[in-house]
Amino acid sequence: MVSNDGVPRLAAQADGAVGRRAVLRAGAWVGAAATAAGAVAAQSVVEAEATSAAFDPGDWGSVRREFALRPDYAHFAAFMLASPPRSVREAIAFFRDRLDSSPADFHMGVADLEYSGRAQAALARYTGAMPGEIALTDSATMGIGLVYGGLRLKPGDEVLTTPHEFYSTHESLRLRASAHGVRVRQVPLYADPATASAEEMTDRLRRAVTGRTRVVALTWVHSSTGVKVPIRAVSDAIARINARRGERERILLCVDGVHGFAAEDVDIPDLGADFFMASTHKWLFGPRGTGFVWGRPSAWPRVDTVIPSFSVPAFTGWLTGRPPVGDPGTLNTPGGYHSFENRWALPEAVAFQEAIGRSRVAERIRSQVARLKEGLAGLPAVRVVTPRSAEVSAGIVCCEVEGVDGEQVVGRLHDEHRIAAGTTPYRESYVRFGPSVVTDDDEVDRLVRAMATFR
Repeated sequence: MVSNDGVPRLAAQADGAVGRRAVLRAGAWVGAAATAAGAVAAQSVVEAEATSAAFDPGDWGSVRREFALRPDYAHFAAFMLASPPRSVREAIAFFRDRLDSSPADFHMGVADLEYSGRAQAALARYTGAMPGEIALTDSATMGIGLVYGGLRLKPGDEVLTTPHEFYSTHESLRLRASAHGVRVRQVPLYADPATASAEEMTDRLRRAVTGRTRVVALTWVHSSTGVKVPIRAVSDAIARINARRGERERILLCVDGVHGFAAEDVDIPDLGADFFMASTHKWLFGPRGTGFVWGRPSAWPRVDTVIPSFSVPAFTGWLTGRPPVGDPGTLNTPGGYHSFENRWALPEAVAFQEAIGRSRVAERIRSQVARLKEGLAGLPAVRVVTPRSAEVSAGIVCCEVEGVDGEQVVGRLHDEHRIAAGTTPYRESYVRFGPSVVTDDDEVDRLVRAMATFR
């Protein structure tokens, strides 16, 4: 179990000699983990302070210089496979080198008990949650699979979703339906993404709920179009339905939040969802191969653990022959040896964003997005697919060029204009841009000028 200060705690209490020995053994693991982490962290802090003294989080130019991205390119696809800032790269290198040279310093992996607790605490602070509500994962896809694979559903129960979801949600639900007879039903939220409204999306979902609906599976920001679903309004509508239902029939709202997390200024619990899954190597610009699941305390009991955790409460349960007792986030963090150097560097990514300010980051993205949409809308050969309103859009801007394939557009932008962009990996594909903390207004204008060459 991880306490609210992020430090692993022993949760289980056991009777008898075996139980006492198990508790003592688990306590020794915690002590070893804390000792190893403390000794290693002391050197890490000194080195980090020496290398980051020139960073000014209030200066956007200084923020940009923290990234190793090529300065001669405008990086409008950086949110997909993020290049982490200097402090994160140095933390990854520090842990990787120490793990390679002296793994005993980390008690052969036991130090992960402490370092994962620190990662949970950092994410909790950033998201407005509690550490024990957060399960660490290697990706949003892993988190989506853990939630949809572990939900307590019986044959005939219905999951209501949409055709706008990314592969990870679609396939996780398909696999669950195939294995357990759960019914998955889709309802489109809009006909034309450019004209989508919060009222329309909320109403379509509300009217699609049936007496068998137990889960609503949504994506906060559609990577296919850039449409932002009004999760708070949807959760309020579901709450009104749940008020007329018993606990077993209550609908859970599960959200793939990967393209809203760290691009929008909001505490995750305030969205009203029951589960929220995201990666941290996109808009947070964290280490690759890191992510999390946040679950509301009232919702976690409706998910069975899919992969056993490597945690003190889990091992204590094993040693005592009893079910583990601990925080749900910790118990639902998949065990095994992960890319420790990346996971342990995650708090540095959070600290980098916090130094800039979550609201400043969101405003930086929002202002560039508005500028880009306005510029693209004035080009006769370009159709902007993403809604203009910030109420139903976030950091992603999608468009299409009349008579030109999206991959050709992206290729020409890269080769002729040194602008990095991408396309949406769906049946109906669009050109996709993502202004962020590594782009600026001048680069937005440069992108618009480059798009104007397509006639």
